[in-house]
Amino acid sequence: MSRFLKNSALAAACAAAVLLGACSSTPERPKPTALEALPAASTSAKPVWSQRVGGSSLPLRLVVAGDAVVAASEDGQIAAYDLASGRERWKGTAGGRISAGIGSDGRYASVVTRDNELVGFDNGKEIWRKTLRSRVVTAPLVAGERVFVQGVDRVVLAFDAADGGKLWTFQRAGDPLTLLQPGLLQPVGNTLWVGVGPRLVALDPLDGTARQDVVVASPRGTNEVERLADIVGPAGRVDNALCVRAFQTSVGCIQASVVSPSLRWSKAQAGSQGVAADAEVVVGADVNDRVLAWRFGSGDVAWRNDRLAYRGLTAPVIVGGKVAVGDSEGYVHLISRDDGRTLGRLSTDGSGFSVPPVATASGWLLTLTKSGQLEAWRID
Repeated sequence: MSRFLKNSALAAACAAAVLLGACSSTPERPKPTALEALPAASTSAKPVWSQRVGGSSLPLRLVVAGDAVVAASEDGQIAAYDLASGRERWKGTAGGRISAGIGSDGRYASVVTRDNELVGFDNGKEIWRKTLRSRVVTAPLVAGERVFVQGVDRVVLAFDAADGGKLWTFQRAGDPLTLLQPGLLQPVGNTLWVGVGPRLVALDPLDGTARQDVVVASPRGTNEVERLADIVGPAGRVDNALCVRAFQTSVGCIQASVVSPSLRWSKAQAGSQGVAADAEVVVGADVNDRVLAWRFGSGDVAWRNDRLAYRGLTAPVIVGGKVAVGDSEGYVHLISRDDGRTLGRLSTDGSGFSVPPVATASGWLLTLTKSGQLEAWRID
């Protein structure tokens, strides 16, 4: 179940216990749908390589940066591996447990600890550490020799990746209740798109000024919880279009143009995980783990797959013309992007996933389980 945080003038005070208690009388979640029989000629995959990263129950992050993959574990261990071979390139430690996943460009990396410290690394060696005012659950973004970070208070900060010098702060007044779930920091060209409540805001990465913004969802409800519609990650990017989920409200795509950004379409769907997109479809799972695909151009429904209901799905990813989505039992399901048929199933260590699968430019699939098994798969 997702958690929430209440803002105050001095600090973010946790209201999760109260809100979760209010939900304690909700019906027990149905049992996961049984695995369906696979077709005779099902799609298969074999691990190309694997590594042990360290366990995590948190939604940390797996980052592909050029020809490297960078991962972090909840206990603060970070490491970079050669994407082709899995060979370790460097490793380091944050010196404490991590509250938000890792951001990296392959050389520079950054994580946030539970003590609200933003830690910067150069090839795995700690080079600076900064104390933040707000708790962070969204993984930092490292790009252009800068580190961008967003707190649960929706404040966005930028730091110099080399020395930790603070470059700018962006803050916009918002609703008093915020979502304790990873949000969105997404570069598109020379613009940083940030989720601020139900809006996507375009920031100048050099000075933090807001260029434009687009409303993705219109929150509705009788109380603060029902009106929560924060943008959650990951997003699906197709050239200059960005497709995102507004928490428990809708899925939509925007034209991420700085000159005249606009909402291309928005469709109602109650869900809490991010979406995937390519030039054909946008794919996301609803609150009951029913997978739906919309036509990228129009937003019309392309297909629906109900055979993974209640299986605790991750956000999907599109790789090699297939949709890949992990579940709570550690399976990765391969679905046809064209019609939603189940094509195959990959089996990991059974511990489930703290991060969604990640696709590489070469068409490989990367998975990181809760117990810390990192694997690179080549899809047949």
